[in-house]
Amino acid sequence: MKFESLPTVEDGGHTSIADVHPDIIRTHILARLDGPTLASATCASAQLHSLSSCDDLWRHLCHRNWPSTARPLIRHLISRFPAAHRGFYSDSFPTLHYRSRCRPVNSNPLRLPPAPRLVSAVDVHYRNKLILSKVEETDTVTGWFLCSPFRIDVLDQKEKVPAPVKFHGGHDTFQSDLEESLTLSWIIFDPAQNRAANFSSPRPVSVNRHWLSGDIQVRFATVLAGQQAGEPVSCTAVVTCGGREGGELQVKEVSFQVEDMEGKNLSGRESLVILQEAMELGERRREKKGEEREIHAEFLKMKKERIERKQRREKRLDMVCMATGVTIFLAWALHLLRRYS
Repeated sequence: MKFESLPTVEDGGHTSIADVHPDIIRTHILARLDGPTLASATCASAQLHSLSSCDDLWRHLCHRNWPSTARPLIRHLISRFPAAHRGFYSDSFPTLHYRSRCRPVNSNPLRLPPAPRLVSAVDVHYRNKLILSKVEETDTVTGWFLCSPFRIDVLDQKEKVPAPVKFHGGHDTFQSDLEESLTLSWIIFDPAQNRAANFSSPRPVSVNRHWLSGDIQVRFATVLAGQQAGEPVSCTAVVTCGGREGGELQVKEVSFQVEDMEGKNLSGRESLVILQEAMELGERRREKKGEEREIHAEFLKMKKERIERKQRREKRLDMVCMATGVTIFLAWALHLLRRYS
């Protein structure tokens, strides 16, 4: 889009963008732009920089992308960010990207004061239609949180959210449809540091049926650097959907966990450090379609290799223990034979 000049009807001449009334630019041009384009407009000229920096533009953009940001608690948190909604958008729009060498091997981890709470803003869309919008606060100072496996649930145990989506074409067809059409945004705030990040992949990394309940589990995952160099972790959000063919879709569970290379869910204490560091130092970029699946598949491959190596070590250790036990038994038996012969 070129802003330098606009042709006039009257004399066929040109007029500069500066001659256009600011309200027209703001209302009819800038308000229609997406985030990256609006950010680019701030660099075009001093006038556009001033107009594009208006917090109302960025506020409406955030509400359009993430309806949960219109909640009073989230609006209060965003108001404390540097540059308010524009600063929040720059934190949350690009997805977090894992780099295997984002922390040098011998470097010390980032030391941040523990956050007394985390706030999650969660939005689920199906074909760009909102089906779930929730805000969840998590107390992070209790002994239960610090020592237990980290998990955030935005729905109560028996809560079910109906969605204007119907099962059609059988489970296999519907699974494929959810894989293409369901999107999730899981933005976590650290109110103490006035930082936020979107920990959900743009698209699902897998869609599977639960072996027991038959519910469909849609997984979104972002791979991040763990506390040890070269040890990635997976931040996994699961949207569990139920319903019968021909009936209405129901969202039965929406949860978030952090998993290490051995398949273990990290504790609240461990997860808090990783999430805070990702919000403060994590690389953010707009990933190509399908890239999140490739990164997650690589994580699963590394995880499988780690488990297989561990199993081989344990098997060798078992063999050594068995051989040692047999040797001791034979030596003891030989000693008894010599003693009583």
